[in-house]
Amino acid sequence: MQDHTVAVDAARTPTGLAFAGAFNVAVPFVDRHIREGRGARVAIRDAAGAVTYADLAANVNRAGNALASLGLGPGERVLMVVKDCPLFFYLFWGAIKAGFVPVPLNTLLRAPDYRLVIENARAACIVWSPEFADEIAGALAEAAHRPAHALPADGEGDTFTARLAEVSAALEPAPAAADDPAFWLYTSGSTGTPKGAVHRHRDMVVTSQYFAVDTLGITADDSHFSAAKLFFAYGLGNAMTFPLWTGGTAVLSAERPTPASTFATIEGFRPSVYYGVPTLYAAQLQALESAAPDLSSLRLCVSAGEPLPAPLLERWRAATGLGIVDGIGTTESLHIFISNRPGRVKPGTSGTPVPGYEARLVDDEGRDVAPGETGNLLIRGQSLIAEYWGQPERTAAAFDGAWLRTGDTYTVDEAGRYVCCGRSDDMLKVGGIWVSPVEIEARLIAHEAVLEAAVVGRADDDGLLKPEAWIVLAEGHAASERLSETLVAHCKAALARYKYPRWLRYVDSLPKTATGKVQRYKLRRSG
Repeated sequence: MQDHTVAVDAARTPTGLAFAGAFNVAVPFVDRHIREGRGARVAIRDAAGAVTYADLAANVNRAGNALASLGLGPGERVLMVVKDCPLFFYLFWGAIKAGFVPVPLNTLLRAPDYRLVIENARAACIVWSPEFADEIAGALAEAAHRPAHALPADGEGDTFTARLAEVSAALEPAPAAADDPAFWLYTSGSTGTPKGAVHRHRDMVVTSQYFAVDTLGITADDSHFSAAKLFFAYGLGNAMTFPLWTGGTAVLSAERPTPASTFATIEGFRPSVYYGVPTLYAAQLQALESAAPDLSSLRLCVSAGEPLPAPLLERWRAATGLGIVDGIGTTESLHIFISNRPGRVKPGTSGTPVPGYEARLVDDEGRDVAPGETGNLLIRGQSLIAEYWGQPERTAAAFDGAWLRTGDTYTVDEAGRYVCCGRSDDMLKVGGIWVSPVEIEARLIAHEAVLEAAVVGRADDDGLLKPEAWIVLAEGHAASERLSETLVAHCKAALARYKYPRWLRYVDSLPKTATGKVQRYKLRRSG
């Protein structure tokens, strides 16, 4: 029997992970725990109860066998429109173990979006939670390619869950190697058509070891709750691969992440690690003004998705006594590759490269920039995608050799910490000088009247680009000319004078992707 093992070098070098020649990643993440005596430990908790590692392994095998019974061929795609629940784990790992490719999809998409993905992936199978049935039905009715097998996850009649009871709980891992494709994630499409990011068997090991263990210090004693959902690369690591890699526990919630729902989950399940996004942390802070949830179980809070403004971090620390470890990651890298460290957080920075990753800042011609200058962020590491499925031109554009172009603009401070200046497309040139929208947004958020802010460029009467701020006000504050004057003065007091916003727009909400990233391009269009 092939062992499908991975050896971890104590030196934690970029080449410190050694994979067996035969390597199906479902074995170290699921089967290993049975061999190592953790079958009775709880792997997953949610409102329906607890799932042990033994239960998980058996149901992963059943899911793989159920897919195989449909007649799927090696490497065929299984689309998953599944809420955060144990079945997500069974289907995802069962597909990988049986030699198929799971493709978790954003559960907030609409029928036209699903149609595009169904056609692009040329999927053989699609499984969905009943809550999303109408959108899936609409997509299937219009799609030029229709999967041979379409099954609701559960409910009445022929469902994927019902099929699990009809197949064996034993399954040998399909042949695979560490560099073989294992699963896909579709990018959020915040600025264009979603792309199928093809990840390898090794990638989840790399992120789990280098970020979860070596950077965050995650252990088997940790219980993990992620507000970011499993379909998102950030959530997939937080709520599934990190707990499974370390032998810990995943806490799942199928509810929409709001301050009330996340606080209730933390109070009820008492996780030790909480993963959020800046937008949600801001909303939770506002809720804390009138609520007092018990957050005493938490030892660690993590943020990603957008840069975490320094004032937001300081307010969270003052309100809860907890810090937030902020970092940057992408779907293409699977998880975070630059991060602060627990106990060593520098507010307003993304931190330093995670073990196993390298970073560079280059100008538009690809030359390394001088210290202190802004540059386009490139990263290199073992978890980067193999390709965008069926899109060789977009794949080539994303890479400079082995380096991934992240699309973010950064500087590096004197201590080697990376400071985000915004997406490269969002940078503004005001009076011939580059201006970071993130810097202006952070200053606005520091004012008590501002809950959220997004800054974009707008042409003035002379056709010159100037900053425009879109603002969501905190409760108890109303838009007025006086408030606008106050906020402009607030910016001028701390920023270089040319950086203050020339226009302020007050809105109820900012357009965002499902993962919480502000879609500034929509604001530019609205201007």
